[in-house]
Amino acid sequence: METDDVSVREQLFHNRVRETIICVLLFTCLYMVSYLILTHFKKNAEFVTDDIEDATVNKIALWLCTFTLSVAVCAVLLLPISILSNEVLLTFPQSYYMQWLNGSLIHGLWNLVFLFSNVSLVFLMPFAYFFTESEGFAGSRKGVMARVYEAVVLLLLLALLVLGIVWVASALLHDNMARKSLYDLWEYYLPYLYSGISLFGVLLLLLCTPFGLSRMFSVTGSLLVKPRLLEDVEDTLSCTAFEEDSLSRKLNSGGTASCWVKLNVEAMKREYLTVQSKRIALEMRRKASPWQRNLGYPLAMLVLLALTVMCVLMVCFNVLELLLDETAMPRGMEDPHLGMASFSMFGSLGAAVQVVLILYLMVSSVVGFYSSPLFTGLLPRAQDTHLTQIIANCVSLLILSSALPVFSRTLGITRFDLLGDFGRYNWLGNFYIVFLYNMLFAGLTSASLIKTVTWAVQRELIRAFGLHRLPLTVSRSTVPFRLLLASGLSKIQ
Repeated sequence: METDDVSVREQLFHNRVRETIICVLLFTCLYMVSYLILTHFKKNAEFVTDDIEDATVNKIALWLCTFTLSVAVCAVLLLPISILSNEVLLTFPQSYYMQWLNGSLIHGLWNLVFLFSNVSLVFLMPFAYFFTESEGFAGSRKGVMARVYEAVVLLLLLALLVLGIVWVASALLHDNMARKSLYDLWEYYLPYLYSGISLFGVLLLLLCTPFGLSRMFSVTGSLLVKPRLLEDVEDTLSCTAFEEDSLSRKLNSGGTASCWVKLNVEAMKREYLTVQSKRIALEMRRKASPWQRNLGYPLAMLVLLALTVMCVLMVCFNVLELLLDETAMPRGMEDPHLGMASFSMFGSLGAAVQVVLILYLMVSSVVGFYSSPLFTGLLPRAQDTHLTQIIANCVSLLILSSALPVFSRTLGITRFDLLGDFGRYNWLGNFYIVFLYNMLFAGLTSASLIKTVTWAVQRELIRAFGLHRLPLTVSRSTVPFRLLLASGLSKIQ
């Protein structure tokens, strides 16, 4: 009996060591990738300065930002890793080499991401901001430790302020819970705070994702070579080259001019850069192969359209399930039971589609976030992003990514229930919130998709028939259909 107990304890110990090693290796790889991304965007002048103290502070803040970004990437990969692990165990149930992939590992990974994401949001990122902006208390010795003391004091004051605000909110909504939170901070108070943060992230995804789904078409189109209907690329390229040469001669001859000509020179410089970028794009289109020019762009648009329509259909199906079946409500679970059954009715193919849709929604939400007027200023620039802007970007991405599992399960994109503390959010059990959330997402996404497709078709037709060259005083909507048809037939002939 004692031998059996020892063997069981040894097995548990080895399992724990193996899971720890896997998590450390995964996080180390993500940390290295995140560091490379941040070093691509950071402003080098802030880290190579004559002031050694400022350089040291900026490096420490950058390390904290790298940790936060790696946690955000890991939060994005939570559901894909869990779904694919279940399918792998279904495919190879008795494989010796897949014994390390089990429910305990996935459950521990979810708990670690939940813990690190909240630590980063509540402590690390505010400390990084205060650390970079602090100078030390008046009368204290200058140095890095003086800045640490000031940042820690400001962080404690901010924590007290936030906890006080959340306690007042909980007292207004749930009086009994507010009284308990005074005695048991960890069990009642912090989960309420985490629930509020997750609700904010899910609402942010609701606003950014539909807008991002519509913006994905234009963003992808800017990266590919677009086919132009009824347009001669060679003719357009020669006209653009002549225009560029003319502007270049004007700039070379008008360098030493009077004060009022300098304004025209600046305008000509901007126009010259615009024409030059247009010429480069036309040369890329001319060098592109016929397959890339005429097949790549339509296929990419069709794939984006299919993914977006699939998301809308899955959300509509989830709405019907919410009305008919209580099990469609998002909930938490303690044991994932991996390898028992597939989380999709279509098997491995359906699970792969779920993973693609989850990643597609995340990319769309990021595109919509940076395309919105409120957050356009946060868009990072290569080698020209200030450290405070990097901190704001890391916080924003962490909020979006940590809410992605709840977002995907609430919309019914996947049937994988939330593990650990992700399933303890207070608002997940409210039917009206979940139902209204699904309806809003389906409505906003459908409206954005219809608007994007109709405007894109109208814009391409106007450009194809040459109506974009009409003067601004002429309304294109008032152009008769006969004139439009005659213009098109003359181009064909």
